[in-house]
Amino acid sequence: MDVPTAAAVPRARGDELIARLDRLPRMSRAQWAWLPLLGLLSVGDTVDNYVLAYAAPAMKANWGLSIAQVGHLNSLSLLGMFVGALIGGRLSDRFGRKRIILGGTLLYALSSILCALAPTFALLGVFRALSGVGILAVIGALTVYVTEMFPARVRGRCQAAVLGLGLLGVPLAAFAAKLIIPLDPQAWRWVFVVGAFGLIPAAIGQFVMPESVRWLTAAGRDEDAALIVSRLESRYSGELPAPVLAERTAPAAKGKVAELFTGNQRRITIITALTLVFGIVAFYGFNSWVPTLLVERGYSTDVALTIATLLSIAPPIGSLAAMLVTDRWQRRYVLAGISLVVAALMVVFAFTDLLWLTAVAGFLITLLLQANAAAIYAYMPEVFPTTLRGLGSGLSNGAGRLAGAGGAALVAAVYGLAGFDGVFVTTAAFSLVTAILVGFFGENTRDRSLG
Repeated sequence: MDVPTAAAVPRARGDELIARLDRLPRMSRAQWAWLPLLGLLSVGDTVDNYVLAYAAPAMKANWGLSIAQVGHLNSLSLLGMFVGALIGGRLSDRFGRKRIILGGTLLYALSSILCALAPTFALLGVFRALSGVGILAVIGALTVYVTEMFPARVRGRCQAAVLGLGLLGVPLAAFAAKLIIPLDPQAWRWVFVVGAFGLIPAAIGQFVMPESVRWLTAAGRDEDAALIVSRLESRYSGELPAPVLAERTAPAAKGKVAELFTGNQRRITIITALTLVFGIVAFYGFNSWVPTLLVERGYSTDVALTIATLLSIAPPIGSLAAMLVTDRWQRRYVLAGISLVVAALMVVFAFTDLLWLTAVAGFLITLLLQANAAAIYAYMPEVFPTTLRGLGSGLSNGAGRLAGAGGAALVAAVYGLAGFDGVFVTTAAFSLVTAILVGFFGENTRDRSLG
């Protein structure tokens, strides 16, 4: 079938174009091609997100850093992520999802290279903060893009697939650290260079990825959106189902911050943000500290990195496992159930003295935390309208990252007061609150049509 050109595509209203996109009975070949590319973009993002955790023990020894100083670096990364979530969300609503995905990738990749070259602790902190800005700008725009460009019935699975592919970056960073760090006391710097991986898929994405159809219609660029929809439709043989226009239950949002806190949207915004706050503190409180705190507990750096490498295999498995459940049941119940199990396992991790049980519990926690991440990234954009989707997701994610920055300082403080056990009991409590918030007060979003 011939691919339509701009001149051959008739004019259509935004609502009609969204209905035509939603009616597609299955994923097209083009959408299947986008998945691995989006996954590779997520790989680079994930690698850069994890390199500090794996470089920290060697960097701490090389520079003579304290636990508090490592906590400061984690806090600066998360503060950067807070800024990136807010700015990236706002900019993606204004300038488009694709531009922010590619621009954010360039920012964090170059910042990661600067981290490798940093001559002082202070400059390393600055570059980690800049890297955090880019990472969250990409994550926010990427999750919104997947939500908007794939069929409703498989949105959750597509989100999990992209995240699962992206999480291959965790073992990549871990194995790179295990191979590189023993070579030299300063070899930890090269681990940060691995964080620039995202430049490769970003260069490809410039030519392969179209802009989001929903963003184009919201921006009044119906002709551009019509061309993309027509090309997707041209991939199907036979008659397509008739498009069904979604009923508007409220006036279209104009993209203003105040609209996130108006009427029923206010409750949705607050509950979503609080869910991210408690969930991210639990996530980073565990994942960012395991290698360092295992060394502090008495394990050698080699043993701690071996355990971290084992744990790094779990995230892709967890995200792919989420594909089995995230579209099967309401996402909020999936999130609540997993958070409860994670809380219980964190208590086991806190109190066991057995190395094998530490490894097993840590593996399961890491797996389930990533399964939850896949579900929350599918859930979060669905509760906001198109003109507020980037901003609302960014605000919620940003609130979580800001809390995560405070959480990094909290972990250091709790460790000083209550030791290893106290840290992971605290993260268990945050996971429990996450379950309560989303389970009792979250939104039903399964198969929801997005306006």
